[in-house]
Amino acid sequence: MEKSYFPVFLDIKNKLCVVIGGGKVAERKVFSLIEAGAKVKVIAPQVLESIEELAKKGKVILEKREYKKGDLEGARLVIAATNNEEVQKEVYEEAEERGIFCNVVDVPELCSFIVPSIVRRGPLCIAISTSGKAPAVAKRLRQILEDLFGEEYAVYLELMGRIREFVLKMDIPQEEKHLKLNRLALAPILDCIKYGDTKLLKEMLKSEGLSEVLTLFELPSPNTSAKET
Repeated sequence: MEKSYFPVFLDIKNKLCVVIGGGKVAERKVFSLIEAGAKVKVIAPQVLESIEELAKKGKVILEKREYKKGDLEGARLVIAATNNEEVQKEVYEEAEERGIFCNVVDVPELCSFIVPSIVRRGPLCIAISTSGKAPAVAKRLRQILEDLFGEEYAVYLELMGRIREFVLKMDIPQEEKHLKLNRLALAPILDCIKYGDTKLLKEMLKSEGLSEVLTLFELPSPNTSAKET
């Protein structure tokens, strides 16, 4: 029976996440978990030097040994990045017993969640999944979206977040706040950032009573490569 997945973004900041394995795949998972603010524990008899360095810097807890039952106590999720089929099964079974989300890399039947292909641009996070059908296609789609959503989106969303803070504090009716935010979402603010049109951006914000926003927000230098296209 095919699995049907419920897409969700998890808050794992300061939550214990266990990675079983110490190779290249485990390394990628460890860095992703650290980026999400997780408290990461790595269990493996041998690990890459990069993981050793993370442990020395206090960014991960490293236990250089084989996995044993009980290692998942207190964990919010676990990723098994090992080719040992017996360990894979044991990790999955313990995770199921404890009600912990588990991903055994490249073994869908031993996963209670799968990791999508990700495009990140500051606060923007786009997740792509083929529900395990074709990971290579998910990778290709990610590459297409990376070209479609440039680095300007990171600046854009940070600015829009600042604008929202200002609008919500304005002494105007709630309905007017929503209308203003919707109007600004449709305004060409992204293009102003992408092509360095600071003058137009200032004019738009001034017309909305938000001139003060840019005094507290530093815009990057114009994207010259974008201007040439």
